[in-house]
Amino acid sequence: MMTRLRILATVLAAATLASVSVHAQTTDDSKAHKKAKHPAKAKAESATETQLRELREEMHAQQSEIETLKSQLAGKDQQAATAQQSAAEAQSQAAAASAAAAQATTAASESSSKADALQTTVSDLKTSNAGLAETVTTTQKNLQQQIDSPSAIHYKGVTITPVAFFAAEGVWRQHSVNSDINTPFNSIPFPAANEGHVSELNFSARQSRLGGLFQANAGNYRLSGYFESDFLGTGTSSNNNQSDSYVFRVRQIWGKAETQGGFAVTGGQTWSLVTEDGRSTDVRTEKQPNTVDPQYMVGYSWTRQPGFRVQQRFGDVTKGAFTVAASVEQAQITNFTVSSTIASAIPANFFFAGPGQNGGLYNAAGNIGAGNTASTGGITTYANNVAPDVIVKAAYDLPKAHFEVGGIGRFLRDYYYPILTEAAVPASGTTAASVAYTYSTNYSGNTVAAGGIFGSARVSPSKFIDVAVQAMGGQGVGRYGSAQLADATLRPDGTLEPIRNYHGLLSIETHPTPKLDLYAYYGGEYAQRTVYTTSTGALIGYGPRNLSDTGCYALPPNPASTGGSAGSIAASGCSSPTRYIQEGMIGLTYRLINSPQYGRLQYQLTYSYLQRNLWSGVGTTAGPTGPRAEDNMIHVSMRYYIP
Repeated sequence: MMTRLRILATVLAAATLASVSVHAQTTDDSKAHKKAKHPAKAKAESATETQLRELREEMHAQQSEIETLKSQLAGKDQQAATAQQSAAEAQSQAAAASAAAAQATTAASESSSKADALQTTVSDLKTSNAGLAETVTTTQKNLQQQIDSPSAIHYKGVTITPVAFFAAEGVWRQHSVNSDINTPFNSIPFPAANEGHVSELNFSARQSRLGGLFQANAGNYRLSGYFESDFLGTGTSSNNNQSDSYVFRVRQIWGKAETQGGFAVTGGQTWSLVTEDGRSTDVRTEKQPNTVDPQYMVGYSWTRQPGFRVQQRFGDVTKGAFTVAASVEQAQITNFTVSSTIASAIPANFFFAGPGQNGGLYNAAGNIGAGNTASTGGITTYANNVAPDVIVKAAYDLPKAHFEVGGIGRFLRDYYYPILTEAAVPASGTTAASVAYTYSTNYSGNTVAAGGIFGSARVSPSKFIDVAVQAMGGQGVGRYGSAQLADATLRPDGTLEPIRNYHGLLSIETHPTPKLDLYAYYGGEYAQRTVYTTSTGALIGYGPRNLSDTGCYALPPNPASTGGSAGSIAASGCSSPTRYIQEGMIGLTYRLINSPQYGRLQYQLTYSYLQRNLWSGVGTTAGPTGPRAEDNMIHVSMRYYIP
């Protein structure tokens, strides 16, 4: 740029000089023309003229250079313009190229993204196909497994699940009660009984169980049926002399219909509503002690008997639910007991039950009384019931706890001839040796109300331990305890009187490992002394204070006349009835195999200490609490449960 300015300045200076020169030349030419009209002699150039001429020549030369420079400058400007235009075009092309490059980059990026997305899609498809193939393989395997080893049998719309275990069990008792693995707790012998000096060891497979669960979903109703049986029944000639001939018996058999709203109706033979449940008041959730003994534990409240049950559940049992239930169940009066120091003081004018009859469906076999002797008041006596036992219960479920409370109403009935007169027949002086009654010729019926309350609580503070307690108390509820204490006794007029009963059970069950359970229980049952005095001064009822207990600890007599087979749990001269029975038990269960596919193989071992206390009578040598019998028991079991 500076070069161009210098050139331009030079050109302007030259132009100025040229203009002056032309003007001077024009003036000189004009003068010369005027002189030409008058020719004159040429004269020599002066120095000034020479300088002017040289200057003019120099100016002409410079003018030529200027023109040349201008021409060159114009060419260079043209070249600069062309170059500038080329540069602009190049810049435009560069911008276009840059845009094209950006577009290409974007396209390449999009192509790369599309390629990545396509690759991802392909990978996902491969993964999906692999997963689908695995799912298909697993489904085929599961289907084949269900075909080869189904967990249930499907018949039309019904799912059938087999239920069974196979048992080999045994019991050792320090003092024999001539029983199988079940224990008649209220028959623990005293030292005066010869069986009280003999131990026993019995093996049994009779508690093995067979059953099935049937379930169907009928829209608004869920239907279910269940049965289970074992071989703890006894026929008239059952024995184990060579090949056990014990009979198959029903434990449970019932049907149930339940709505989506939690309302259910159950009918059939099942565990009584008195029995502690594990969830709501649902059947098949009952909680039994972990015993091998099928008579369970002293203090445990239960029966299994026919009946009808209705229940309504509110809420979800896994979060918090409240259930109310009611049932009517088969009634029975068990272990009816009446005693007196004067046998004839017991009225003979009444009956409340009778033995089964041939042609009927109750057991018509010979009855077995106390001490394994023949009797008409043994185990096959059936009460003449006027009404079923009525039971109501409410249950409350929490995630780690279950609570129950309920009540039972019973109706005990007997028929009797009213006593018209009662006379004492003294043996000597004023001591009555017997009592003579005269009776009306017309029967009268009498029904007395009985019943009580019951409840239980079970908490699981962690997965390693469960703690539970249950209790029942009332009048005439002895049959609902495992020891089967007496329900009723007799009033002097021949009517029944319920006996006040209490029983309870404390349970601690631990689970140190998935395969091992350790547990401990304590239970007790009590029957209150219930005694009346007749008009002749005789005492009758349950546990009169003048009964003789002088023989409870005596040595048993020599059974010389019995042919060597008269073992007996009866103690001569030990007359008072049971006041309290208690049992403590500890045990363990070990599951060697516990598989949903192959089932469960478990071993069990329990030790029990039993104590039977009588009401105090006359001549007892065991202190104010009355005579006491004891027994120690060990049960063992091996069971295989099908899956």
